[in-house]
Amino acid sequence: RTARSDSGWVAEFAIPWKTLRYAKSDSTFQSWGFNLNRSRRMTNENYAFSPFPRSFNVLRMDYAGIIKGLQPPPPTANVRIQPFFLTSYDRYRNMDGRKPHEGAVKVGGEVKWAISSRAVLDLTFNTDFAQADADRQVNNVTRFSVLFPERRQFFLENASLFGIGVGPASDMSGGSIRIQPFFSRQIGLDGGGNPIPIDAGARFVSRSAKTNYGAMYIRQRGTDSSPATNYFVGRYSENLGKQSRLGALVTVKSDTGNTNIVGNLDGFVRFNEAHSLNWMLNLSHDSKGNVTGAAGAAQYFYATNQWKIWWTQSLISKSYNPAVGFISRTDVIGTTPGIFWFYRGKHLPFKKIIRSFEPSLLVEFYHQASTGRLIERSYGLSPFWIMLQSGGFMGHIMTPTYQYLTEPFSPLGVKIAAGAYNYTRHAVYWGSDGSKKLSFSWNGEYGTYYNGKLNTTNLSVLIAPIPHISITGRFNRNDFRKVGVNTITKNVDLLSVEGRFAANPRLQLIGFYQRNTDTKANNYNIRLSWEYQPLSFIYIVFNKREFQSTTRLDTRSQEDHLIAKISYLRQL
Repeated sequence: RTARSDSGWVAEFAIPWKTLRYAKSDSTFQSWGFNLNRSRRMTNENYAFSPFPRSFNVLRMDYAGIIKGLQPPPPTANVRIQPFFLTSYDRYRNMDGRKPHEGAVKVGGEVKWAISSRAVLDLTFNTDFAQADADRQVNNVTRFSVLFPERRQFFLENASLFGIGVGPASDMSGGSIRIQPFFSRQIGLDGGGNPIPIDAGARFVSRSAKTNYGAMYIRQRGTDSSPATNYFVGRYSENLGKQSRLGALVTVKSDTGNTNIVGNLDGFVRFNEAHSLNWMLNLSHDSKGNVTGAAGAAQYFYATNQWKIWWTQSLISKSYNPAVGFISRTDVIGTTPGIFWFYRGKHLPFKKIIRSFEPSLLVEFYHQASTGRLIERSYGLSPFWIMLQSGGFMGHIMTPTYQYLTEPFSPLGVKIAAGAYNYTRHAVYWGSDGSKKLSFSWNGEYGTYYNGKLNTTNLSVLIAPIPHISITGRFNRNDFRKVGVNTITKNVDLLSVEGRFAANPRLQLIGFYQRNTDTKANNYNIRLSWEYQPLSFIYIVFNKREFQSTTRLDTRSQEDHLIAKISYLRQL
């Protein structure tokens, strides 16, 4: 509960002992590590109950404070049971193999057993993720795969143990190449993000200050378009000292046509607070065709309050196939160094407005692994980037680029032929204080693009007049000018509106609508959520999706789903 008064505000949290995992102790009193982080948006500052270095975050318990004199009761069995009941009505238009109308009833659930203070077993049966947030469309004008985030709660738990890899940080440092030997969205979803039924699954995880290990098994039901599939993921890591680790991971995907196995060794070394090294080595093998591939990466970071310097070296062979993982590209050797400078010194002008001056250089070289030929080179130079005291930002990035396309590709229906291209892109960024009732972020990209020109606009506007309501509008336009084999000139727009309306923290209506002029699709997802008692929910979900028919080019397909789901949590 929260409350305001003349002297400030108060937030009160009640945490039942039986929801926590702790060891049995013969002593009368216990001491627990504890930390709390507060973001004060009025001044764009962070505070912590126990301070920690800027290079870490509040979850780094080496820097936690200590709460003494706790007297918890003896730990109980700590079993959580959460069954659900779901009913749905489905309508299909111009979809081969589908009846015009279908209905279904589904019963399933999950069990979580805290075996000890360190070990947890999760079981799931006839799993359903109808309440999970739906994916947003993206108009991708690059040659490489887009990583859509995992949104399903079962897979988000303990993701830090299984989800190791190399990839760009949130500020794009580290280089754009991404290698993840395990990516949970490969389970229970098809290539378009549509759900595939899961019959059952189990996950066991044990964590301690010294060792961490876990295993996951999922049985995916067979459908008309995919056979029944078994997934297994195993992970072990050993902490070396307080700030380094060594680990291994294995994934298996097995169906009637193929068995894919990926083995991974990885490590992280923090030499001191500024210097760190992250590395990994992968091998994949497919029984179909007896094909073996390899991938690996090493990523060095030097990070202080003034500098962020990195070098990422990566290799992905042509035959490497992480069937339960994600890679942004194949058959490539990547070399991606870069540098950020954070200047907050005395010569910074307008200090009441400007917080820091942050120029940067991001360099990327990619060679084809199978031939050694240079296939891409880019220099992302940003001589002007400032962060504002309010939390806003302004900046410009210029990126001269060389690409050699080994095969043609078609971004948004514009066919670009294979061959060598030199072009330069410019990007301008501007964002306001995100804590205000009205805020925005905008970036415009312009310049040459392969053999023509491309101007891109991205605008996002957030309206939040009160904490109970927020509405976000987004607009993306790609304006092609004489691009590709047919020197096409056209606009492709993607418009979306998202809203959240909360009567209170337990009753919320969330929805979004998207319109894509390229596919002429109108898609939306509306979800009503009521937490009628702690962690027990009632959901009503409505989905609509339009797309081009895969069998009839002059026909549009459409599917509508109305879903009602109730879950009940019982803590033993």
